[in-house]
Parts: sequence; structure tokens; C-alpha cells
Amino acid sequence: MPWEERVARVALTRVAEPGDEVMGQALLDHGAGGALRAARDGVRLPRAGPERTESYALKAARADPLADLAAAGRAGARFLCPGDGDWPGQLDDLGVQRPFGLWVRGGPSLRLWALRSVAVVGARACTDYGAHMAARLGAGLASAGWAVVSGAAYGIDAVVHAGALKAGGATIGVVASGVDVPYPPGNARLIGEIAEHGLLIGELPPGDHPTRSRFVLRNRVIAALTRGTVVVEARYRSGSLITARRAAALGQVTMGVPGPCTSGLSEGVHELLRGDALVVTDAAEVVELVGEIGADLAPARRGPLLPRDRLGAAAARVLEALPGRGDAGVEEIADAAGATRGYALGRLYELQALGFVCCTDGRWALVRTDGAGPPRRGG
Repeated sequence: MPWEERVARVALTRVAEPGDEVMGQALLDHGAGGALRAARDGVRLPRAGPERTESYALKAARADPLADLAAAGRAGARFLCPGDGDWPGQLDDLGVQRPFGLWVRGGPSLRLWALRSVAVVGARACTDYGAHMAARLGAGLASAGWAVVSGAAYGIDAVVHAGALKAGGATIGVVASGVDVPYPPGNARLIGEIAEHGLLIGELPPGDHPTRSRFVLRNRVIAALTRGTVVVEARYRSGSLITARRAAALGQVTMGVPGPCTSGLSEGVHELLRGDALVVTDAAEVVELVGEIGADLAPARRGPLLPRDRLGAAAARVLEALPGRGDAGVEEIADAAGATRGYALGRLYELQALGFVCCTDGRWALVRTDGAGPPRRGG
């Protein structure tokens, strides 16, 4: 991208809010330089009212893109533009809401990491159960070679980032402030670790602070950047649900971790699961849904293998014919199994050798164990 266009995009991060559709359309129509000149000159853009036009002009007059680039450099950050080799192409799916550019802290390639990434989001005031599940997902996805994306906020976000970092994996924090502003302050150490070992990205210029609307707008970047979005815990009115619904609208996979039916912090997740979202309980199931078809299958789920599961069909049928309590003669067992006396007796001797049944005075009974002692005759 030409230097003038890049500098103009830097300035526009001061002029318009993230996801501003009026300015986004102006970018598509006139390029960054043309959109910035229109803002400085007070030209009324299509769909822009007088107040918005005046706001553009005031902010454009104060914008100092070179100072912002210098401040970013001091913080170890760079400015990434659409068209750059490291730009994640999937962000273009946002159309007129595509970021003007992204401020990035961290050395790895954002484009490459985003190609194999999953968003994990959820409640700030999460439960112990939610934190446990988020930690498992963060560590499991990172260990499987997937970048874990979240918002670096309290609760589920912080836990999933920490889980990925502890596993030595990749994690991306998408912030609603300048990448040089640790927000929330209580997560300053974690945010620093994300920037040092992973990637910290945001749309706001250096020094800018978040607002409620910026948190909401930030969610569209999380949704578009990743292959799928997992919601761990969320109430009905939750930014995490906004992220999941935006991901679904973009054609991405949306997933939810179910919680107790009596938990208010799971009510939003359960509402998603009543729609098109899919149930997941661990990282392997997430990877199966977002990975390559047929290549990233989760292991088959089944209960514990019991000794009787190894019996052949004939022996199992005779075993089922024995009474649950007490004993029975060979003729009774044969009738119950639908077999001849000789056939049933042969299977009973087989079962006796395997320790499933015992015989006393010609009467056959199941052998039971209490988990600690030797087999004993059922009664």
C-alpha cells in the first residue's frame, strides 16, 4: 500500500469509530486519502448527518498519524493495512465494517495464525465450572496447534488466554482500546504476556480507551478472524452471544459448552444451542468441527469396557438367561436362552471358566464381586 494511503488509514482510526459504515463506504468509494480529505474539508458523506460530519472534521483536524505511528513503535506495535501480506483476508468479509487497519503487538504472523484459530468467549463473572472448562479448552486447543482468540477481559477471556499460554501455544487478544493500554488494568500482566508470547491486536490508536460500544464493535473482529466461536458461559444479554451470532452470520461454526440448567450464566449458551450452535465439551470436539473434514475427527466416545463386553454372542445370551438373584437348573437356563440343554451347558462351562458363573449341586448362579473381594455366589 502506498505510504500516503497507509498514513491516511492511521489518521482514520482517530476520525471514525471502529466499524463506522459511513466511513467504511467512503473508503471503498474514494480510498483512504479521499475519505480523509472529505472528513477534513467537512464534506458531507452519504448517510452522514450534520453532527457526524462536524465530528469527522474536528477529529481529522486533530489527528497526527505520524505521532501515532511513533507511539506505536515505542510500544513495540505496528500498523497493519488491508492488502498487506500479513492481513487476514477473512476480515474483508465484514464489508463496509472492515477495520481501517489493525494495530498489532507481537512478532508472529497474524494472517498465518488466524488461518488456524478458534475464538473462545464467555462471561466476565464466570463460575468455577466455566473457568475450568475455559482452561481445558485453551490448553487443549493450543496443544492441538490452534491459535486461541479472545478479548483479554476478565473471566472466561482471561482464563482461556492463560490456558493457551501455559500450554506453550498461540493466543491472540483482541482489545477494545489501544494496544499500548492494558485494559482491564487487573489483567495488565496477562496482556503483557499475550503481547510478548502471542499477538495483541486492536483498531483503536495508541492511548485510546475502551467504551461500551467499542467492546460490542470489537466482537465483530473476533468473529470474522477465526474459524469458529465457542461460548462457554453467557447470560441472555451478553457480548459473547453477539460474537457468536456475528460468527454465524459470516458462515462460521458456532459452538457452546452446556452448563447446569439452573445456572443463569448458562442460559444464553443454552439459547444458542436451541438454534444452530453445536454442543462441544472439549478441545477435540471443537477441532473436529473447525478442522479439515475427515482429518481432525474427535476420538469415539464410549463408556468403560466391561469383561462381559468381550463375550461372544452365544455365551452372552446364556449369561443373560441366568436369574439376577438365586440360581437355576440347566433346563431353565436353556429355555430362557432359547437353546438346547447340551448347548446351554457347554456355554455355562465356558462362563464358569471365565469366572462369570458358579455351580453348586447342579444349580447355576451368577458370580458377583463387591469391587474389593473375590467372586461370590449370587443370592
